[in-house]
Amino acid sequence: MKVVAWRGRNISESQFLYLLALVVGVLCGLAAQLLKYLIHVISGQLNSHLLNDRANLTYLIYPVIGILLVTLFVRYVVKDNISHGVTRVLYAISQRKSRLKKKNCWASLIASSVTIGFGGSVGAEGPIVFTGAAIGSNIGQAFRLSPKVLMILVGCGAAAGIAGIFRAPIAGMLFTLEVLMIDFTGATVMPLLISSITGATVAYIFEGYDNEFFFSQSEPFMTRKIPYTILLGIACGFISLYFTRMMFAMEGMFRRIDKSWVKIITGGSILAVLIFLFPPLYGEGYSAINNLLEGNVESVVDGSIFYLDRDSVWFIAIYIGLIVLTKVFATSATNGAGGVGGTFAPSLFVGAMTGFVFAYVLNNLDLGIDISNKNFALMGMAGVMSGVMHAPLMAIFLTAEMTGGYDLFLPLLIVSTLSFMTIKLFLPYSIYSMRLAQQGQLMTNEKDQAVLTLLKIDNLIERDCTPVTPEMSLKEMVEIISKSHRNIFPVVDANGMLKGIVLLDDIRNIMFRPDLYNTMHVSRFMSMPPAKIDVSQSMESVMKTFDDTNAWNLPVVDGGKYVGFVSKSKIFNSYRRVLRHYSDD
Repeated sequence: MKVVAWRGRNISESQFLYLLALVVGVLCGLAAQLLKYLIHVISGQLNSHLLNDRANLTYLIYPVIGILLVTLFVRYVVKDNISHGVTRVLYAISQRKSRLKKKNCWASLIASSVTIGFGGSVGAEGPIVFTGAAIGSNIGQAFRLSPKVLMILVGCGAAAGIAGIFRAPIAGMLFTLEVLMIDFTGATVMPLLISSITGATVAYIFEGYDNEFFFSQSEPFMTRKIPYTILLGIACGFISLYFTRMMFAMEGMFRRIDKSWVKIITGGSILAVLIFLFPPLYGEGYSAINNLLEGNVESVVDGSIFYLDRDSVWFIAIYIGLIVLTKVFATSATNGAGGVGGTFAPSLFVGAMTGFVFAYVLNNLDLGIDISNKNFALMGMAGVMSGVMHAPLMAIFLTAEMTGGYDLFLPLLIVSTLSFMTIKLFLPYSIYSMRLAQQGQLMTNEKDQAVLTLLKIDNLIERDCTPVTPEMSLKEMVEIISKSHRNIFPVVDANGMLKGIVLLDDIRNIMFRPDLYNTMHVSRFMSMPPAKIDVSQSMESVMKTFDDTNAWNLPVVDGGKYVGFVSKSKIFNSYRRVLRHYSDD
């Protein structure tokens, strides 16, 4: 507390935020290095004996063991849901005032390293985003910082995590702006840049200045190849749509399975069989991407039962096409069975395979087309990532930064933009935000939507309206009115169920007639409200109900039981207060 008080007297909030952004960047950069190291050690120890020229039966065993270990770790050590890391960060920003638990600083890191090291077909980027965001949040909480500053530090942690694991500082910042949808303002840009640069610097110190993927552009991009680039962009958009929808379909299937051991057997079996048939699905798949970027296409069948068919052009094309289609099943099975990992790396993997097979097929159709397989693999990475994450700028810069393919900036722009535009026609939200958007729990860059997300119906309920019963006489009603400062009264039965309402204006003409005091009862003059608000409704839905009914006050119920009233005036006052706070730079 003394440190907090001293800081308040001697250091301005903006200066302190820059200092914390630097600290967060260092810690998240180190966390990214630790995660990569653990994955490398586990995977290296398990795969040191594998052979390229034959099938490896251990592919049927490792993934199931990894999922089992992670399930036990999460259930008995973490005791919390740590799957879907990026989605959980979005939920914390939208619904928990950017507060994440201390255990999130290490839980995803350990769980994902075991999942991926044992062959889980997921990525480490989602977990490092979750870990980085938790580091930023907990540092901010330790200094009693406001929810607004906590949100910036959460973004700093996520940006530093991406920058540290890919050595891509610009992409790290853009990830926070496009995927986490934190506003691009003067208050956010500098802290995000500081954290991203710091996280990437830590990575450069430990790993050197080599790119994440080796890429050497041996064939320059010509403008006459733009039509094929346009076709690839549209194709990546549809592949992104397939990936996203199949992911949600598979998640729904696993949610319907109640028993953990059934999930482990089902998901583990799907994953093991797919990896046995298609070894590139093992882990993140980055080695397969590197091989394609180096032009070593035959290596995709190494370690599989199809090794002897590596010289067949059309078999290779079909094989890679099947990998594109089955990657989503391997990723969903990993997470659905209990593994911990993200969809970031799978989207990169699918994109590289899509771009490569697109060019590979066209080049072998005897149509006189000559386009670079590895150039199009690079473009495909940006295209599918852009479509799946709805983040075209991040996809462009991340692809360029982690491969050094800046000479392909124009085609990267074309493919990424067209992929994003294509999937936007069918899905308005990214794979991360769709889960929350369907529940009305997503805070977006749109100010109105963001403010409504931050408002909570529980905080707006007015509970000072005196309830009456249908059996009450007019005389009893008048006595209640004389003691109340409200002009609306809920009518409830003995069980508290809402039966109607009484408006003062509706009975003004009879309330001064003593001859009716004992003969007229509430059930005679009560009316039904134009609508009822359920306590579980989102504020966006509540405002739509007010707009549809033109009402000024509406009753709130919980399973039919009366809770209180919510008024449009109180919503507007709260809306204005939150908007001013949210928009203040």
